Amino acid sequence: MTAPSLAVIGGGQLARMMQQPAIALGVDLRLLAEGPDVSAAQVVVDHVVGDYTDLHDLRAVVGDRDVVTFDHEHVPTQHLEALQAEGHAPRPGPHALVFAQDKALMRDRMAEIGAPSPRSARIASVSDLDAFAAAGGGYPVVVKTTRGGYDGKGVWVVDSAADAREAFTSDRELLAEELVDFRRELSAQVARRPSGEVVAYPVVESRQRGGVCAEVVAPAPDLDPALEQQARDLAVRVATELDVTGMLAVELFETVDGRILVNELAMRPHNTGHWSIDGAVTSQFENHLRAVLDLPLGPSTPTAPWAVMVNVLGGSVTDLASARAEALAAVPHAKVHLYGKAVKPGRKVGHVTVTGDDPIQVLADARRAAALLTDG
Repeated sequence: MTAPSLAVIGGGQLARMMQQPAIALGVDLRLLAEGPDVSAAQVVVDHVVGDYTDLHDLRAVVGDRDVVTFDHEHVPTQHLEALQAEGHAPRPGPHALVFAQDKALMRDRMAEIGAPSPRSARIASVSDLDAFAAAGGGYPVVVKTTRGGYDGKGVWVVDSAADAREAFTSDRELLAEELVDFRRELSAQVARRPSGEVVAYPVVESRQRGGVCAEVVAPAPDLDPALEQQARDLAVRVATELDVTGMLAVELFETVDGRILVNELAMRPHNTGHWSIDGAVTSQFENHLRAVLDLPLGPSTPTAPWAVMVNVLGGSVTDLASARAEALAAVPHAKVHLYGKAVKPGRKVGHVTVTGDDPIQVLADARRAAALLTDG
């Protein structure tokens, strides 16, 4: 029997972390990487260096692969449609992925399916922005580029139209949203295969610093069980209504008055699911591979009462190999994942996960290990 084969577009750490479950499952990965030394190209032997915006390069890596999946959501929709017309199966498909690529289209679709979301509107001028703010009681409001923003990029919180000057000079389509009064950010993840089988992961709390995910606690502490179920049901509904194949992360606001609102969607493995590598029976990366290849999904059951994932962001430590030894000596039960990236300030270069019974101790241990890899 021929091993199942899969083309993966994008050479970041998400593709890198697909390789280990691919080996276990006997799945042959072929990678389109941005450069010869990017994170995933270091571990996926069969890789092609190219540009994901170039249809010729996409065709070169896809080759005879039936199924195509992604490390990111930025492949042009028309290229995915072309691959689909040629007999390949992008998963998720372009009809679904577009809602993770374009925040305005996503807001429209969330409204159509009745998913609770912040008030929003497309804006093209200062007068549009002023009118949006006035309709909601005034500034501040949030301004976003509809495409291309991530980790806080392409997002502005503005107290007046004058504060939005950078946004309006970006030459990008813009979306205005209400500034939500939220208690915390949550993430509800599901895996879904073409047959319709869906597996939901525990709802987690995502803690941000400077617009970048810093920590994830699984499950979200002190989350009302009814709200937790609502979040899981919402993620399943979004995956089903949008016909998502693979992993879906529904990033949510938990408001101060006890509601949940959809913030953003990610149709791929997501930073808020990294804890599952060491903290769940089936990691998000394995279930993503299972889902896109239409294999039966694995259970998302946690292996311990608590798991904490802390991102390692580039700091004063530049010798991560030496720091890794110090972190493991200090916290032997910590699981350290490094991405093979050069250290740059604020860049995600790895993560640490700790699991256990005591949530306070688990959090402290994960922070300690990550700090040794960040600032020593």
